Amino acid sequence: MTRVAIVANPAKQEVVEARPRLDAVCERHGLERPLWFETTPEDPGSGQTREALEQGADLVCAFGGDGTVRAVAEVLAGGDVPLGLLPGGTGNLLARALSLTSDDVEDAMQVVLDGRDERIDVGTLRFDGDDEEHVFLVMAGVGLDAETMVRTDERLKAVVGWPAYILGGLRAVVGRGFTARVQVQGGSPVRRTTRAVVIGNSGRLQGGVELMPDARLDDGLLDVAVVAPRGLVGWARTLATVVTSGRGHRHLDRHQGAAVRVRTDRPIATQLDGDPVGDHREVEARVRAGALTVRVAREAHEVRGRD
Repeated sequence: MTRVAIVANPAKQEVVEARPRLDAVCERHGLERPLWFETTPEDPGSGQTREALEQGADLVCAFGGDGTVRAVAEVLAGGDVPLGLLPGGTGNLLARALSLTSDDVEDAMQVVLDGRDERIDVGTLRFDGDDEEHVFLVMAGVGLDAETMVRTDERLKAVVGWPAYILGGLRAVVGRGFTARVQVQGGSPVRRTTRAVVIGNSGRLQGGVELMPDARLDDGLLDVAVVAPRGLVGWARTLATVVTSGRGHRHLDRHQGAAVRVRTDRPIATQLDGDPVGDHREVEARVRAGALTVRVAREAHEVRGRD
């Protein structure tokens, strides 16, 4: 019998209110009530996931924001226990990349219990030559995308959801660019004055826009986008290329490889799966191919990181 554990962020009211309903869904499937573990500001999910595994869980669900999902996945990566996804945040980036689009937590739990397992890649990032690795599942970024996260109003995000990032982006776009040296494994170094360098396991932005249309969650590669528009015309052309999933433009370079190193001329805002992680001058990303097992809808098509 499957032993379900749920690692939940109690700071989110919808998470607290959903507990009895999720217990009931499991009981209707003939399962015991889930093991529940609450995250804390000091431990956003890693320690709780280890405890769940120690108590015999063979299916661990992340119920919170993208930070909770990343913390749970960091522990599960490299093993065979699948990750279940319950919508409890604004972005729900990995769930949307896997076409798990329901915002109803009971429906999502039904998918988790009735679904099938797929293996996907995991990205890892190191900052400024440090040995500690940080996991990302969807995207990491240096520059504009990270600045957008920093400048997004959390209260507005709680009310309107992902459109709040648009206002944050407008605040961030007026910032100055930076010089970056981008080295993708197997390619020549690229040096550009840019506004953002995005490293993706999936290529989909908030709102369903494909920044990197060739990105797949299971191809053993990272996709890299170097965004370097100049002026309003440059931004307009870049946005048009992204929105139409165009393959190339002189203000938007795309690359693929199993590893990438980005060095900047000064410390630049950096993000992992939508969470700001400070300012850094060097990031080194690698892919762990097929490292994470995720639970997807039984009728889902092959995992691609997009519909």
